Amino acid sequence: MDSNNIPAPRTQLLLPVSFKKNYSRENSKGNLRNISLTGAFLEHEVSSSLKPNDKLVVFFEVAGRERKIQATVVWANSVGCGLKFMPVNNRDVQIVDDLIYFVEAQRSDRRDVFDKILKKVG
Repeated sequence: MDSNNIPAPRTQLLLPVSFKKNYSRENSKGNLRNISLTGAFLEHEVSSSLKPNDKLVVFFEVAGRERKIQATVVWANSVGCGLKFMPVNNRDVQIVDDLIYFVEAQRSDRRDVFDKILKKVG
């Protein structure tokens, strides 16, 4: 198997997003359910009718700041679609990396709180 076809490690999350097809005026709503540096799974309403090779702009908020990234639909079904990020520059890659870090840091903070509770109870 070609190493270029191996998916990057995914981080599970539930992040509300809006998205639109390139050059479209209409935004749709969805949720990113997992993400990696190379792509994501976008859960969306069936009415969005996305299909492979559609070009999208995905908008989301991290730490109070709106971000956007370009993506291409790789596959689609009735639940959602797989996205491949199409970073224009290093800033786009950094946005995705920051989002992954933000999600993982929140999980780490929750684990620390849970561990402290268990130590006090134990």
